[in-house]
Amino acid sequence: MHLRNKLNVKRIAALTTPNVYSDGGGLYLRVRKSGTKSWLYIGMLNGKRREIGLGSALDVSLADARKKATDLRTAQLAGIDPAEARKQVHAVAQRIPTFGEMATNLIDGIEGGFSNEKHRKQWRSTITTYAASIIDKPVDQVTATDIVALLQPIWLEKAETASRVRQRIERILDGATVKGHRTGDNPARLKGNLEFLLPRKTKGETSHHEAMPFALVADFMVKLRSRPAVTARALEFAILTAARTGEVIGMRWEEVDLDQATWTVPAQRMKAKRAHTVPLSDAALIILRGLRPAEPEPRDLVFEGPKGGMLSNMAMLALLKRMEVNVTVHGFRSTFRDWAGDMTNFAQQDIEMALAHTIQSKTERAYRRGDALEKRRELMRAWADFCTAAKC
Repeated sequence: MHLRNKLNVKRIAALTTPNVYSDGGGLYLRVRKSGTKSWLYIGMLNGKRREIGLGSALDVSLADARKKATDLRTAQLAGIDPAEARKQVHAVAQRIPTFGEMATNLIDGIEGGFSNEKHRKQWRSTITTYAASIIDKPVDQVTATDIVALLQPIWLEKAETASRVRQRIERILDGATVKGHRTGDNPARLKGNLEFLLPRKTKGETSHHEAMPFALVADFMVKLRSRPAVTARALEFAILTAARTGEVIGMRWEEVDLDQATWTVPAQRMKAKRAHTVPLSDAALIILRGLRPAEPEPRDLVFEGPKGGMLSNMAMLALLKRMEVNVTVHGFRSTFRDWAGDMTNFAQQDIEMALAHTIQSKTERAYRRGDALEKRRELMRAWADFCTAAKC
C-alpha cells in the first residue's frame, strides 16, 4: 500500500539535495541543483509513463499541488490520459471570451471614471442595441465585415450614434488585444480601414441637434410655464441658462447662491472638466425660489424626479415630444447662440463663455484670464427678457 501525504511544509523547506521526493498518490517534488523546487504528477496509463508539471513550489502550495494530483489521478483511474485531461482544463481556463463578455468586463472596469450615470447607461445600451449581432461571437473572430454590417444601417441616418458605437467597439477590441484574446489590426479602426468600406459622409449629412428658431422661443416659453411638472421647470431653467442637460438634472442646492444670483457647476459635471459659474437672471431665480424647500439640505437635488432621485436624462426630451415640438434640449443652446450673434452686440468670446465652450485661441485664453461674469450677467439678463417677451 502506497503511503500518501508524506511531505509537509517544514520538510519541503528543509530539502536541498537534488532529487525527486514522493508525497504519495503520484505527486512528487523535484529539487534541482540550483535549489529550485517544482511539483510533478507521475502516473502510468496503458504501460506508458505520464509526467506532468504542476508548477513551482513557490507559486503552488502543498495543498493545491495535492488537489491537482487528485484530479489527474481521478482522470487516470477513469481511463483518461491525465496529460490530455490537463490540456482540456488548461483550454477551458484559456477560453476566448465572447465580444459581449469582453464588453461587460471592460465597462465594469472603466465606468468608475465616467462623469455621470448617463455615460454608464449609454455605454451599455449602445453595445446591446447596435452590436447585438456580435455579442455572442468569440472576440477573436470579430471582423471588419461584422462591423460594417452593424454600422451601415445607422452610419448616415444616425451619424453621431454610429460614431460612438464604432469608437466603443474599437476600444473593446483593443482591450481584447491587450488581454491576449486577439492579434492583428483592430477591425473597428476608422482611418485606413472602415473609411473605405462605409459610405462617405458629405458635409450636409453631418449630425446636428435640432434647434428652435429664436423668434419662436418666447411663445414656446408661455406654453412651457403653463405645465406644473418639475421636468417643465428644469427645461425652462435649462433654456434660460443655456446649460446642458446633465448640468441641470444633476444640480444641487449647495451649488446655488441666491444672494449672489449665481450657480456654480462643479468640474466633474462639466464637459470641459472645469468648474463653471452661471449668472442667474431674475426669471431663473424665480424658478429656483419656487422649488426651494424651507430648509434644503446642501446635497439635495434642485430638480428632483417624481419618484425621488435624479430626473432621467431623457425626461426633458420626452416633454418636448409630448408638446409636439421637434427640437432637442441641446438645440436650445444653438438657439441662444443664434439669437446672441444676430440680435445683440455682445462679444463672441462672452457668448462662447456663457455656453461654457473652451476658447480655441491660445492668445485669447491668455488675455482673458477672468470669467467675464458681469458681462455674461448682462447677456443672460437680455436673453431672459427676450424669452419672456411673448407676443401672445
